Amino acid sequence: MKKDFFKVLSNSAEDGVKARLGEINTDSSQIETPVFMPVGTLGNVKALEQRELLEFDSRIILANTYHLFLRPGMEVMENAGGLHKFMNWDRSLLTDSGGFQVFSLAKLRKISEEGVEFSSHLNGDKCFFTPEKVIDIQRSIGSDIMMPLDECLPYPCEHARVKKSIGLTYRWEKRCFEHMRNTESKYGRKQFLFSINQGSAFKDLRKESIEMLSEIDFDGNAIGGLAVGEENEIMYDITDHCTDHMSKDKPRYLMGVGTPIDLLESVQRGVDMFDCVMPTRNARHGRLFTTYGEINLKSSLHKFNNDSPDPEYRSYTSENYSLAYLRHLFISNEILGFQLATIHNIGFYLNLMKNIRQAISGNRFLSFKRNF
Repeated sequence: MKKDFFKVLSNSAEDGVKARLGEINTDSSQIETPVFMPVGTLGNVKALEQRELLEFDSRIILANTYHLFLRPGMEVMENAGGLHKFMNWDRSLLTDSGGFQVFSLAKLRKISEEGVEFSSHLNGDKCFFTPEKVIDIQRSIGSDIMMPLDECLPYPCEHARVKKSIGLTYRWEKRCFEHMRNTESKYGRKQFLFSINQGSAFKDLRKESIEMLSEIDFDGNAIGGLAVGEENEIMYDITDHCTDHMSKDKPRYLMGVGTPIDLLESVQRGVDMFDCVMPTRNARHGRLFTTYGEINLKSSLHKFNNDSPDPEYRSYTSENYSLAYLRHLFISNEILGFQLATIHNIGFYLNLMKNIRQAISGNRFLSFKRNF
């Protein structure tokens, strides 16, 4: 019997907690939610092998439409039979539409009703993304979950500018949905499409964006345009507001968030899915997430410290290597240091999400959050 794409398994019974346990089913894997998706922008989670992701039991990772379109390009992608085969990953893939990268990386861009013209950050070549082209690219990539083209605005932004933008985003996303419905997947995997609501920090515009997009039968719904410079309390407040108005029957995805505390705060507010470069990026800068807070491996405090980085979280790294050795690797600019730190941080995030799911299941999320 074919399983539903998403179902809510249980809701927290604790007062003031909108957290829920869910299950996403794609042709590639079954995903327990709340879930954190490691970021594999170019078809790899930096400094990790796919084998290590399997050892973590990661069921879904994120790749990026903009970056893969520019390099290696869709001819290479289609010749390989899609990204799953290209990177030897048979579990689920979600692809960001590339909208955020267009607006953050492209030096020159021109927005119109038709789409967005931009210059490649690699070589300056002119490119043009329409909503239809973004879907075509993701068809070539073959991701399980696709994201539509939306307009990403800086923070802060004027109310009138944001109101105009959510209208454009709605029309772009509607075109994405219609084009997806009129095209077929290339590699035999069913592909799903989420919406992305916008509205900056304006609650009235967030509600308006959500209501407009709810007219279209997207498979899931995302919150975009947060974690772009606003204070944490504003992010949490807008997230809480959005989940009050988003469908209870579809997965809710908060894009680009965040720290371990951000994950806890947002799960409490009803979010099911997350992605963020923080665990991998911080790892490459010698910073470990631990049960006791973040550790700077380059600090001279660790020069003679033969203790484990985190005796509470027994990752491969913390079980086998001391702080002194890890510091030595980073001070010496050894690649192994990047790898071991990344193994630890990604493992820490995925283990945190597992513990969060167990806490929700036992109706003890608030006590878990306080203790953490």
